Amino acid sequence: MLRSLKGIALIRESAVGVIGLTIIVFWVLVALLADVIAPFPPNQNYIPLATPLTPTLDGSGMFWLGTDLQGRDILSRIIHGSRKVLMLAPLATLCAYAVGIPMGLAAGYKRGWVDDVLSFLSNVILSFPILVLYVIIIATVGSSAINILLAVTFASAPGIMRIVRGLVLDLRNREYVFAAETRGEPGWRIMLIEILPNARGPLIVDACLRVGYVIITIGVLGFLGLGLPPPDPDWGGMINEFRVMSMSFPHMTVFPCLAISSLVLGFNLLADGLREVSLRD
Repeated sequence: MLRSLKGIALIRESAVGVIGLTIIVFWVLVALLADVIAPFPPNQNYIPLATPLTPTLDGSGMFWLGTDLQGRDILSRIIHGSRKVLMLAPLATLCAYAVGIPMGLAAGYKRGWVDDVLSFLSNVILSFPILVLYVIIIATVGSSAINILLAVTFASAPGIMRIVRGLVLDLRNREYVFAAETRGEPGWRIMLIEILPNARGPLIVDACLRVGYVIITIGVLGFLGLGLPPPDPDWGGMINEFRVMSMSFPHMTVFPCLAISSLVLGFNLLADGLREVSLRD
């Protein structure tokens, strides 16, 4: 507990980590307050193809980022779209870790046939290009939030398993593990109480990076037409829907791209800051 509190305090000493955390907190607040700060309903039709800073017809408001082909306010759709991204990306990453961590613990600590079977299964899945694997899964089971969670979990868990396995192989020979084995503690307790907490640093850093990868994945799936079904705002879907008009009306695709990039940048910077903290801790 004291080491965790110390790590939280040290993040303030990492300028990169603070910037990343600030970006993430900004988007979290945007998502939580979407109904309050969004100037218009995200699916309401107004003036088609309005450029940024165009006032409404009655002069009571303004389309700060313009509107799309159907006259929907882009800023409002980006704001409401942040909810889906910030709900799906961390949840999908958490599900992948919930599957990958037990597999990695078992493979690294038990070794033998358990390691052989789990490593073989993970190598089979990792042999597929990950984007192709996502496309195959979503195209097979259909596009929905639940299916995106399942696809990310299935495709990401083997990579997490290999990371955890490598950490466990290093930690299983430590003195505190040997002492626990000498006391006759069961294997599951040794893995969860003795080994896993001492592997938390690299796993937390990897989790931040992985959330960023999942955000990109959700955006790519939306761009390919395999993301969240309409009319729900989807950043990747917004880019895909009007990509053919991006040269004439760049605001319809540029701003969703900037939203994705900024959120991914926030998680990557936070991961860099946490890595700095772990080296100082």
